[in-house]
Amino acid sequence: MTAHRRMTLKDLASELGVSTATISNAFNRPDQLSPLLRDRILSEAKRLGYNGPDAKARSLRTGRSSIVAVILAESLTYSLNDAVASEFLSGVAEVLDAHGHTLLLLPGRGHASQPPGSANIADGFIVYGLMPNNKLLNELPSQRPLVSVDFDIEGSPTVHVDDQNASYHIAQHALRTRPKRPAVINLRLTKEHCNGRVTAEHTMLPNSSTISRARLAGFHAALSECGYDTEQIPLWNIEENVFDVCSPVIADILDAPDGRRPDLLLCMSDRIALTALTLAEQRNIKVPEELRITGFDGIAEGQYRAPRLTTVRQDSTDKGRIAAQMILGLRPKEPKLLSTELLLGETCP
Repeated sequence: MTAHRRMTLKDLASELGVSTATISNAFNRPDQLSPLLRDRILSEAKRLGYNGPDAKARSLRTGRSSIVAVILAESLTYSLNDAVASEFLSGVAEVLDAHGHTLLLLPGRGHASQPPGSANIADGFIVYGLMPNNKLLNELPSQRPLVSVDFDIEGSPTVHVDDQNASYHIAQHALRTRPKRPAVINLRLTKEHCNGRVTAEHTMLPNSSTISRARLAGFHAALSECGYDTEQIPLWNIEENVFDVCSPVIADILDAPDGRRPDLLLCMSDRIALTALTLAEQRNIKVPEELRITGFDGIAEGQYRAPRLTTVRQDSTDKGRIAAQMILGLRPKEPKLLSTELLLGETCP
């Protein structure tokens, strides 16, 4: 018995009376066709047993894989569970889906478990998050486009929100009611591991490595403007933006004697702020009467619970869209600074 020959793109184009480019667009660039025509092509392809263009052959022919890699500073588990990171990835995926590209996620932490050279199949790279894996970055093909988000890579376009200005404005709002003991809680400010109080023995990371420095600068600018000596303002560092890592640090802060416990916490993220709010409620510390709290990010959880969190909202989904558009050549590859919105809630009215 003779085996049936596999139907090719040319066969299907001939059967339907359309060009091979039209068939290719139906599978790879759906935005180029009307929904009606694309649905007809895909339906007939399925009926006739055509599964789409051979991706391996196309890659060899064109030198392109239609894959965009997002290199995450964190593990995949953390990034998919984190509200800010998942919103960002949603924005990236939205653009890639619309233009027939595939998303490859590469974790910056635990990279040793990735197959060697797995990043090399991508046509371009979006590097996202706090403190990316420099070893992985150095291994990327230099000739392919790269966009960094929330930190800087020399010679590559960047996507940021105006972190310093946003932090300045939320701190300025919080300081209108003058606190006796303001304090700041940030993420990954130090080269050394530090899940606790930052001291003179710690080395601060450079501005280009982490948005934490920009947000701290905004807090300090507002504090200085109000006459505080920022050298005397307690500063805590948290290593990971999750409850289990935040809570021991914040518990130590809130368990200080009444005369030493801060009455204002300027938090670098909503997750830190919400952890502080939860632990304060467990200790019957009244918010905002005895303790005022601000966050940064504008995640939904902070706006749905009571008391509602005072925070800065950033559009993480739009960050992802813009980064993906740059990689695909849909917008100029140039630095992009996004605005933010101050959301006034009950934790710091």
